Amino acid sequence: MKLIGRNKEKSELEDLYRSGQAEFVAVYGRRRIGKTYLINEFFAEKLFFQHAGLSPVEAKDAPERTQLEAQLNHFVRALRRQGAEITEEVRSWGDAFFQLEVFLTGAIRRKRIVIFLDELPWMDTPRSGFVTALEGFWNNFACHHKNIMLVVAGSSSSWMEDVLVNAHGGLYGRVTHEIRLRPFSLGETEAFLREKGVKLSRYDITQAYMILGGIPFYLNYLKKGKSLSQSIDELFFAKDAVLSMEFDRLFASLFTDPETKILITRALFEKAKGLTRKEIIDSTSLEEGGKLTTSLEGLIRGGFVEKYSPLGESKREPRYRLCDPFCCFYLHFVDGGRSLPTAFWQPNVEARAISTWRGLAFENVCLLHVEQIKRALGISGVSVSPSIWSKTADAQGPGAQIDLVLDRADGIVDMCEAKFYSGEFSVTEKYAEVIEKRVTALSAVVSSKKAIHSVLITTKGLKYGEYSGSFDAVVTSNDLFVI
Repeated sequence: MKLIGRNKEKSELEDLYRSGQAEFVAVYGRRRIGKTYLINEFFAEKLFFQHAGLSPVEAKDAPERTQLEAQLNHFVRALRRQGAEITEEVRSWGDAFFQLEVFLTGAIRRKRIVIFLDELPWMDTPRSGFVTALEGFWNNFACHHKNIMLVVAGSSSSWMEDVLVNAHGGLYGRVTHEIRLRPFSLGETEAFLREKGVKLSRYDITQAYMILGGIPFYLNYLKKGKSLSQSIDELFFAKDAVLSMEFDRLFASLFTDPETKILITRALFEKAKGLTRKEIIDSTSLEEGGKLTTSLEGLIRGGFVEKYSPLGESKREPRYRLCDPFCCFYLHFVDGGRSLPTAFWQPNVEARAISTWRGLAFENVCLLHVEQIKRALGISGVSVSPSIWSKTADAQGPGAQIDLVLDRADGIVDMCEAKFYSGEFSVTEKYAEVIEKRVTALSAVVSSKKAIHSVLITTKGLKYGEYSGSFDAVVTSNDLFVI
């Protein structure tokens, strides 16, 4: 299957390959995002040496020396398998990188050499000296050879950013380029499924995105000739379903302290609009301090959580929102549901519980496609601050919740309503009154210098009627699929 999307990243890699200089490229993004596939497919036969670290999950309780030896033996085998003659015993990462230097020496005089070290954070076991050895390899050898292009990848965005990209030690300023891979958009998801021969309507592709997000590894499980409902039952609810245990495995593979991250994720799942730091502490009983800060930063960097400041609220007390579709779906339907029937999704696809979930999940899809919404509204070049906004009922008026607010720099605030419908959305007199009340509530926190526009984001569009004028603009699912 050909490489779908990633046009920007492919262009960057091509420029770096042809730069004529030594390059140290860091590629990172959450697990299953397609980092390895991108590098392997783009460079293909150009890869001179490649190696992937061993997952630390199984060996996390082993002695440090045992973990180090496992990684070193694995590295040495990769060298031998790809043609290197190991001339000395390898007892440290310094020894291992020296053997790599010996292997590269003859070839770098003749052609551009691409070295790919995958899952770099896994190689950095406790007190292994890996980072110091990597510094020595780059600073004393690789950077002096214009034909070398070192590409490293890792799923732990925190490690990649802190240890490499923003390093303060010997690797300070050494990374020549960074590429952060993000999930596919709806349009890229459609192209990916089309290439696989999977025929789904945009209505169902949107639902697939609500469940699997734009993660290529998960999307690859959708099979030709199967309905979306069939696939969801097979992936999550059938006996030994391949993704039924993925949530815990995902966190265990990404974080050194997965338990704390999972605890925070579960707390955030309970509130679609998110929680403040204090509310997280109250919900989890975690203590204020560095551990909480590190955990939140790790979840944000991993693409699981989004930090935002609601319109009219202090930026000193931001909210944290669970934004990963896979985690939201898993915690909603799969977690703790081991007794569910093996064909749960198909017979319940029209049930109220699933319909209600679709509405909430579509709101999240919209929040993940703000750039496409801006394009549909003709404001691509305008700076926008997106957020969810809500107001608790008080003496001044009833409560209100707004799915998406776009605070624009051009004097407009877009109050967006997200509606996932199988047909055109029709505005009733009662709903028109709701829209008017929400505009009134929002106007209390919007600067008098700004006007409020009401925007409908829906699947099939707006049905013309007496109250359709309640909306100033309409964005459809087709607009969200624009790449």
